[in-house]
Amino acid sequence: MPTIYEVAERAGVSLSTVSRVLNGKSSVNKALKARVDQAVKELNYRPNSVARSLANSRTDSVGVLVPELNAPFFGDLMQAVESTLRAQDKHVIITVGRNCLETEKDAVDFLISRNCDALIMHAEALSDDYLLDLNQNKLPIALVNRKVDGLPNACITLDNEKGGYLTTRHLLELGHKDIAYISGPAYKADACLRLKGHERALIEAGLSVNPQLVFNGNYSEEDGKIGLLELMARDLPFSALVCANDWMASGAISCARDLGMSLPQDLSIVGFDDVVFAHHVFPRLTTVSNPVADMAEMSAKYILNKVYGQAHNVQHCFEPSLVVRESTINFES
Repeated sequence: MPTIYEVAERAGVSLSTVSRVLNGKSSVNKALKARVDQAVKELNYRPNSVARSLANSRTDSVGVLVPELNAPFFGDLMQAVESTLRAQDKHVIITVGRNCLETEKDAVDFLISRNCDALIMHAEALSDDYLLDLNQNKLPIALVNRKVDGLPNACITLDNEKGGYLTTRHLLELGHKDIAYISGPAYKADACLRLKGHERALIEAGLSVNPQLVFNGNYSEEDGKIGLLELMARDLPFSALVCANDWMASGAISCARDLGMSLPQDLSIVGFDDVVFAHHVFPRLTTVSNPVADMAEMSAKYILNKVYGQAHNVQHCFEPSLVVRESTINFES
């Protein structure tokens, strides 16, 4: 294998010049850089990543923590983070937290043990205090879809309350007044904010918030089915249903069709996230766009700035938008 000494000799420059070129330093004369690049190409030289990490105290790797792997939402997140970092010659190590405190802590410990330069996390169970301590005393972090006081620049968030408001306001504008709701789990901040937005829309329309028209789900497709059956069993009329994510909306659609209901004539349904299958279910799902890929890209750019001294523009808060398809219809009493 060719060495850095051979590269320097072939290019006719010093070892320090080769090192600066290989580490992407901008202080190198363009002509010298071209000679080094040509020598690297001719010799098929590959830098020793271990040696480089020892020299600059970095591994050029970033840990990524997600709750699960089998959901399109988190697939989009991981893809965006990986592609953004890979474009800057950084790599990712991915692990799963499963929304469990101990599992998330184990995952963080694992990523730290792999000498990651930073962490990008979609973490639900870890406390704010834990995250603040982690960022201050161990390594920099970026948080996707979570806001922590004391870490304003590290948080990339969506206005979930506005998203919940948009779903219900859309149904109200179609003439629906009896609107049921399947929420996400109460321990998730985004689920609570989406429910809060739903309630705000009802109150603005002069309607009361009936807790009997709310079912607490856990963001799973199965809970969309269970939730619809439970709400119907309460024997309260409703012409529309808001689900706090598309998975539960998909489960509700499947259940309604199994019950012989005609959609959206018998029941209008709205989801949240606009994942890839939202325009494949029948009827195609009206939902709220959740730009998780854009948010993930911003989290990666934040880390590139914070850890690697780059200068990317970073947007910290994203606005949701309503995507109207065929699963909602004007209500005719």
